[in-house]
Amino acid sequence: MAQIKSAGVIGAGVIGSGWIARLLLNGVNVCVFDPSKEAPKNVDKVIQNAERAYKNLLKSKLPEKGNLTFAKTITDVSKSSELIIEAVPERLSAKQSVYDEIESNGSKDLIITSSTSGILPSDLQSEMKHPERLIVAHPFNPVYLLPLVELVGGKQTAHEVIDKASTIFTHIGMFPLQIKKEIPAFIADRLLESVWREALWLVNDNVATTEEIDDAIRYGFGLRWAQMGLFETYRLAGGEAGMRHFISQFGPCLEWPWTHLMDVPEFTDELVDKVSSQSDAQSGQYSIDELMQKRDDNLVDFLKALKENRWGAGNLLKEYDEALSNAANKLEFSELDLSQPIDTYSTHIPKEWADYNGHMTEARYLDCFSEATTELMSIIGADEEYIAKVGSYFTVETHIRHLDEVLIGERIYSKTQVIYGQNKKLHLFHWLHHNDGRLLATAEHMLIHVDLKTRGASMPSDLVMDRMERIYNAHKNLPKPEGISRAVGDKV
Repeated sequence: MAQIKSAGVIGAGVIGSGWIARLLLNGVNVCVFDPSKEAPKNVDKVIQNAERAYKNLLKSKLPEKGNLTFAKTITDVSKSSELIIEAVPERLSAKQSVYDEIESNGSKDLIITSSTSGILPSDLQSEMKHPERLIVAHPFNPVYLLPLVELVGGKQTAHEVIDKASTIFTHIGMFPLQIKKEIPAFIADRLLESVWREALWLVNDNVATTEEIDDAIRYGFGLRWAQMGLFETYRLAGGEAGMRHFISQFGPCLEWPWTHLMDVPEFTDELVDKVSSQSDAQSGQYSIDELMQKRDDNLVDFLKALKENRWGAGNLLKEYDEALSNAANKLEFSELDLSQPIDTYSTHIPKEWADYNGHMTEARYLDCFSEATTELMSIIGADEEYIAKVGSYFTVETHIRHLDEVLIGERIYSKTQVIYGQNKKLHLFHWLHHNDGRLLATAEHMLIHVDLKTRGASMPSDLVMDRMERIYNAHKNLPKPEGISRAVGDKV
C-alpha cells in the first residue's frame, strides 16, 4: 500500500507516536529513537488506540502491519530509513543537531521532515549540508486519524522532494496540503492561535469558563467547520447571493472592537490557575486514556458519516479505503487460484452493526454477503465502470443460514463458490467465517444479468461471460456445499 517500506521517527511523544502508529498500520517498517525509557510503553498504547479506531473506521483490510524497532542512536535510525520524521521538542538548535547526525549517516536520497508546528523550514535547514531534502510535514493529533498534514518547503527545498513526500503521505491516507509560502505557524495553527487568544481573554475577563467556551465550539460552529471549513460556511450564510452578499453585509463588523486578536492577556499565575482549575472541573472525572478513546470514537463516527455522504474528509477516507481494498485484491484474474472458493470480503465489525448485546444484527449478515457478491462481480469484470456502461447482475433470490455469533471489533471474512455461471444466470454460494475459523453463516444467491437501459434480462459482455464460465468450470468440480438448495425448515 505505502510507497516506502521503511521510515524513521526521531522523538516518540504525542505526535511522534501518532506518526509511528499510522505508518505501522499502513505496512511501513518503523525505526524509532527516543531517549526516554518509557517510550516503548507509550508508543504501544498509541498503537493499540489506533488499531481500535481503524477496526471501526475502515471496511477494507489494512496491509500487513510493519515492524517496529527502537534504536539506541539516531545514526541507527538514519541508516535504515527512506523517510525520517523528526518530532523532537520545539527548539531550533535541538532539531538542527538531529539533522546533522541524520545527514552524516543517511542515504543521499533520504527525505527529512519536521513535525514542527511553527518554526520556518528555511531556519531549520540553514545549517544543513543538503538543505534541499528537508521539508516541514506538520500533522495534527491524533495523527493516525486526522488526515491533514501541512507541507512547507524552505528557500532551498527541492520541489521534487515536496512532491515525493506528498505522494508518500497520500498513500497512507493523509491529505497533504502544500503551502506555497512559508510563514511562522503555517495555516492551521495561525487559525487555532486566533481562537486560543480570544478564548484566554474570555476566561481572563470572567466572560466564560473553559467548559462554556468548548460548548460554544462543539455544539455550534465546530460542527460546521468540520465539514465545510470557514469560507464555505460563510458562503452559505450569504444565502442565494453567496459570499459577496455575506461580505457586504457582515464585513463592516470587522471594524468593531469585538476581539483582542492583536493582544494577549498577561500570563499571570492567577490566569494559569483559573484555566487549569476550570479545566479540571470540566474534564477531571475522565482519565486521559478515556478522553483519548472517546475522542477517537467520535472522530471515527464523524468521518464515517462524512464518508457515507461523500463530503469533505469523507471523500478522502473513501478513496483511502478503496485504495486499501484494491491493494488487497490486486491479483490479476489469470493469477487467481480457481481450484478453491475465492476470497471475496473481509472486515471488522463496527459498533453500528451490532445490537445492544454487541452481537452483529442479522441484517448485517446480508450486507456482508452483498459485499461478497459485489467483489465476485468485480473479479469477473462487472465493476463500477461496467455497470455504468453495460449492465449489472440483479439478485432475484437469497437464502441465508445464521449459524454463530460475532461481536463488535472482531474480524470476519467470506469465501465464494460459483455453483452456476452461464448465459444470463449466476448462482453463488457464500461462507462467512470468524477470524478464528468458525463458520458464522452461509448464503445462496441467484442473480440475473440485466441491461440497465431496458431493465430487462440480457447477456453479459464477452469478457464477463468468459471469466464467469472459467470460474464455473473450475468450481463445479469442487464438493457440493453443505446446505445448498436448503429451504427454511429443512434440517441444518
